[in-house]
Amino acid sequence: MTIKIIMDTDPGIDDAAAITMAINDDNIDLKLITTVAGNVTVDKTTKNALKLVRFFNSDIPVAAGAKQPLIKPFEDAARIHGESGMPGYVFPDDLPKPMDKTAVEALRDAIMANDQITLVPTGSYTNIALLFSEYPEVKSHIERIVAMGGTLGYGNMTSAAEFNVFTDPHAARIVYNSGVPIVMVGLDITMKALLTPESLEKLPTLNETGKMLHDIIIHDGDNSDKGIAMHDVNTIFYLLHPEAITTEKMWVDVQTEGPAMGETVGDIRGAYHNGKTNTAVCVDIDAAEFNKWFIEEVSHISK
Repeated sequence: MTIKIIMDTDPGIDDAAAITMAINDDNIDLKLITTVAGNVTVDKTTKNALKLVRFFNSDIPVAAGAKQPLIKPFEDAARIHGESGMPGYVFPDDLPKPMDKTAVEALRDAIMANDQITLVPTGSYTNIALLFSEYPEVKSHIERIVAMGGTLGYGNMTSAAEFNVFTDPHAARIVYNSGVPIVMVGLDITMKALLTPESLEKLPTLNETGKMLHDIIIHDGDNSDKGIAMHDVNTIFYLLHPEAITTEKMWVDVQTEGPAMGETVGDIRGAYHNGKTNTAVCVDIDAAEFNKWFIEEVSHISK
C-alpha cells in the first residue's frame, strides 16, 4: 500500500535528496510540495522545488508559502546550502510555474481531497502553523506529521536548538500543541545516519540522478570526515523503514523565548503532563541500513 504524503520544504541540499526519494519511490504517493523560507528565501526554495519536479519530468504541483517566520526575524542557512540553496548542478531552465494558490490554500485543498494523509515538513513549520490557525478543520483529516526537526540533545543553531525549530519556534509550538500525531525526526538520529564517504563516492556512478545528488551534496557546508548529514531524507526513510528506527513516546514542548529559543524539551520521565504524550521521538537508527537504502533508492531511479 502506498503512503500518501505532502512535503512542506525549503530546498536545500538534504531537502532535495528527500524530494528525490519521495518522487521516485513507488511506495510513496507525493500529492503536493509546498515551500517555505528556511535554508534560503522562499523564492529560491520554490525555484529549487520546481527544478527537481522538472528534472524528473513530474507533474507534482508546487505552491509557494511563507516568506518569513510568524514572529521571529528570518535567518537563513545559506552558509551551509549556498546562496541558491542547491549549488553544484546545472538544472533545466524551462521550469514549470508554481500554483496560483498560496501554500496554505494548497495544503487545505490537498488534505481535504486526500483524507488521512501524512504531512512531511522538512523546513520550518510556518505554513503548517498558519494552516492550523486558519483552517483547524483539516487536523482531523491528517493521519500524522513526520517532521524533520528538533533534538533532545545538542543543537546545531545553539547548544539547545535545531535549525528548523529555531527558525520559527512559535510555529513549531503551534504544531506540537495541535493534537495531530507527530513523529520527531531530529538530530538524535540524523547526526548518526551520516551519508558516508563511500556512499557519496558511489552516487555519480549510478545514473544521472546520482550525479545530480553527488554534485549538490558535496557543496554541503555541514560535513565531516565521517560523512554528511542528510537530515531531511530520514523522514522518507522512516516512512518506508520504521523498523530501522527506534522511537520513544513523550510530550515535547517548544521554547519560544530567551537563550533556549527553539529548544525541544522532552518530558522523558512523563512527570509534567500527567503521563500524556504528543510525539514519537526518533532516538536511534541503523546507520548502515540507511546508507544501503540511500544507494539502492538512487540506483533504481530510471534517470
